[in-house]
Amino acid sequence: MIKADLVTIMAKTAGGSKTSAERAVNAMVTGIIDSLRRGRRVTISGFGTFVVARRAARNGRDPRTGKEITIPSAKVPRFRPSRSLKVAIR
Repeated sequence: MIKADLVTIMAKTAGGSKTSAERAVNAMVTGIIDSLRRGRRVTISGFGTFVVARRAARNGRDPRTGKEITIPSAKVPRFRPSRSLKVAIR
């Protein structure tokens, strides 16, 4: 499923236009990104939780030269599905 498919489903389900459904999807995604950028977690009941995790620095290899390099630590987004989402998929 891509964003356009989600917009179509939302428009049909809510009985609105695709334009308003797309604005709603964009607003939701923007809200999630802004909250994660501020270091907050985002919990959507019955779906899951988006969090920011810290990835530790590690050693790697440069694919061109094969030389060993140090990959710096980084903040990365993570998603933890809710129990009800896990059950629904099984």
